Amino acid sequence: MAGVPRLVISAPHGRSGKTTLSLGLAAAFCRRGLSVQPFKKGPDYIDPSWLSEAAGRPCRNLDLFLMEAGALLSGFVRASESADLALIEGAHGLFDGLDVEGTNSTAHLARLLRAPVVLVIDASRMTQSVAALVRGFVDFEPGVNVAGVILNQVSGSRHHAKLAEALCRHARIPLLGALPRGSSLTIPERHLGLLPRDEEAGFLPVVDRLREAVEASVDLDGLLALARLAPPLPRSPAPPDPPRAPSVRLGVARDRAFTFYYPENLEALRRAGAELVPLDTLEDPALPDVAGLYLGGGFPEMFLDALEANAGLRRDIRLAIADGLPVYAECGGLMYLARRITWSGRSASMVGALPCDIEMTGRIEGHGYVRGTVAAANPFFPVGTALRGHEFHYSRATTLGAAEFAYRLERGRGIVEGKDGLVAGNVLAAYMHLHALGTPGWAEGLVGLARAHHAGRPARWEVSGAR
Repeated sequence: MAGVPRLVISAPHGRSGKTTLSLGLAAAFCRRGLSVQPFKKGPDYIDPSWLSEAAGRPCRNLDLFLMEAGALLSGFVRASESADLALIEGAHGLFDGLDVEGTNSTAHLARLLRAPVVLVIDASRMTQSVAALVRGFVDFEPGVNVAGVILNQVSGSRHHAKLAEALCRHARIPLLGALPRGSSLTIPERHLGLLPRDEEAGFLPVVDRLREAVEASVDLDGLLALARLAPPLPRSPAPPDPPRAPSVRLGVARDRAFTFYYPENLEALRRAGAELVPLDTLEDPALPDVAGLYLGGGFPEMFLDALEANAGLRRDIRLAIADGLPVYAECGGLMYLARRITWSGRSASMVGALPCDIEMTGRIEGHGYVRGTVAAANPFFPVGTALRGHEFHYSRATTLGAAEFAYRLERGRGIVEGKDGLVAGNVLAAYMHLHALGTPGWAEGLVGLARAHHAGRPARWEVSGAR
């Protein structure tokens, strides 16, 4: 049995301070010499980028919609085996899930991981009611161990004293900290959430302030003792096969414009035999010698001038795609492969490999979990393959003409809503993001296509075990 100490940081609702507290805790425990493995509940990229830096280890996502419970639990145990503490940042409110049963909620995840939950409460404009709130969360769902409270946005010593007295009299769990109100405990935001860590030059001062606030206001010893009470978990099954010797070079866009990658996706590509070659779409003047490309998500709209100015790389990619280069692109990668991106009256040329333009609309065009069915022939997935993913974008593809789509999408409760997965030669570009733990064979398929292209013969993706 595996018994890594672990904590879930959750809250009654979003924007309570989970992320700032989790960052401060990760940095504070690391400063004590502990090895902290961070996790983020849900299909997020930005919070994990900050948590990775604060902990000095890649943050991993845990999501019971994108992956089966067994795969999630195995991945959690393997990632945590060499850590002194697993720190899991929840999403939304503790019991907020996909339905009234709380499916895929943070509470659902906490039950699976058998992890104590620390409730972060925004205590602004609240005194005695904090105790009623806490008692409700403690008693709401059997099997969810709400074991401690940390208050946020406490306005001063008198406010702190009233809150502490209410909890002492009426709640049955310990108060483990109280963070003061202050704008210095915030992180810059953009339309998809926090500013990506890779773009924030002032990252270290922000995290240092969060660490200092946590060290001054939170009972770290009490939290660690609580984490060590977590019961053992089943040991992970045999680890995945070790990486094959690299047999093909696969380019991966890794720069300020493209930052959204799950660590497991990159690891799966390496295990499948790919040597991952970083590609800087802003600075590299030419396409390196690669047999395929993986273009993840990000914020290409924030770098229109630099992307357009790098005409040599755009031309190389367009010509390589015309010559059959396999490319898998998600969201920001799709936008980059289009003809143009238009935002607030500014229009910039992109690669031009897809028969569409991209318009930034200023409103959410797609947000949440999606189910996809492969409904049309394409170089990647067999027709009929079922996929699960998520999307979050403020742009849409326009002037599509006779474009071909691989996916039929379902959102919400089985409502069929539109298409995704533009197909152009050996390119598949979609707004939907996939996770390797929930899409068996994804990495092997992409690497296989690249290997076939390198060898000069056609190939088709075969995915085994996809849901």
